[in-house]
Amino acid sequence: MSNASILVVDDEAGIRSTIRDILADEGYTVATAADAVEARLVYGRDNLDLVLLDIWMPGTDGISLLKEWTAEGELKCPVVIMSGHGTVETAVEATRLGALDFIEKPLSLAQLLTTIEGALEHRRRSCTVSTVSNPQLTFDMPPARSSRMRVAREQAEQIARQTVPVLVSGEAGSGRENFVRYIHSLSSRADAPLIQVSAVTLTDDTVVATLIGTAGGSEQGLLQQAAGGTLFISELQDLGNRAQSLLLHIVEQGAYARPGRTVAEPIELRIMASLQPYSGEHLRPDLLAAMRVMQLEVPALRDCADDVPILLRYFVDQIVVGEGLVYRRFSVAAQNRLRNYPWPGNVRELKNLVRRLLHNNGTAEIGLDELEACLAPPLSAAEPLVKQDMLALPMREAREQFERTYLRQQLGLCGGKVGKLAERVGMERTHLYRKLRALGIDFRHGGPDD
Repeated sequence: MSNASILVVDDEAGIRSTIRDILADEGYTVATAADAVEARLVYGRDNLDLVLLDIWMPGTDGISLLKEWTAEGELKCPVVIMSGHGTVETAVEATRLGALDFIEKPLSLAQLLTTIEGALEHRRRSCTVSTVSNPQLTFDMPPARSSRMRVAREQAEQIARQTVPVLVSGEAGSGRENFVRYIHSLSSRADAPLIQVSAVTLTDDTVVATLIGTAGGSEQGLLQQAAGGTLFISELQDLGNRAQSLLLHIVEQGAYARPGRTVAEPIELRIMASLQPYSGEHLRPDLLAAMRVMQLEVPALRDCADDVPILLRYFVDQIVVGEGLVYRRFSVAAQNRLRNYPWPGNVRELKNLVRRLLHNNGTAEIGLDELEACLAPPLSAAEPLVKQDMLALPMREAREQFERTYLRQQLGLCGGKVGKLAERVGMERTHLYRKLRALGIDFRHGGPDD
């Protein structure tokens, strides 16, 4: 958002002036305040697009000031908390009180600018959707702080401006459907239907009637139901041969003929599909090429650890309100444990975990012991690494046991694909093959590699 107006609230003059100079060089209009008294004056007087608010200040602290502003009604603009060492837990609590995000001191220039851009983009989208009445236009993505997820969102926003077919790839539970809805909501087709169908239901016997309709037009197919909007086919890898042929014809020709008719009708919609990694081996290459005109890869949650704490708060608030449960917060230790959890089920698994813990009706804080009792068992029958006692072993045996267990579990997360494993653990593939053989790990049944 060019020429955005930002208020920087911090009691350290050096920090205020540094941030002011950096943001001014980026084209922002910057006001500063040394304490809550000055901040109240600017906040009440100026038309602000964003507030950067420090926690520790003389007199009224930043959290108390934030409470004042939220008590007056909806915040007039996004607030990002700046927290020093040892105040991250307080900053997390501030997001529950209404702050959009927080950044840690000492400030990283790249992180500061990325956070500001994200907050201003959130404000822009909020202002845009508040003026429309169609509920499909109000779809909003869960929050994100990680660079990989923000890059994926930027790509989605670019894709939304196009009308060509889109393939959204990613692991199950990673939020592919959310990205499809996000793209649709930002597109020129947002006020038209978004129709979803699972590829596994498009069998050879039903695919024609399901997509195109029945003879005589007694029943509309999904192409007619989604006219002007988007047709989303989930899990493209489940399509049978006849369905693949029909879909390829529709995409390539941009038209279809209803049963019993000879005149083809143009399709007036966008076709999107989702696909799991390494699962499209049996799909026709020409169909994949046709659907990959534009492709978006949704990252796995384990590769976006910075998103875990903010997603925890997001789903806690959502589930507490939606299901009428008592609010509970995650301890710092519990949050740290989940930041390092491998998340085989991705965001879906995180949301279900939050729901289970909220239904426990325990104390106000969810601690590490309660969390461990709810975590899913490891992928293999072996004990998870955190529970293995290797202290009784000589160093060489302990190292080999760790490497064997580590690589087995990582290989499971990579679907048995050694190429993916090499990328994930940061090893050269030839060296990794030798290591797997030396440790007696069977990697030959994982299917074709990339």
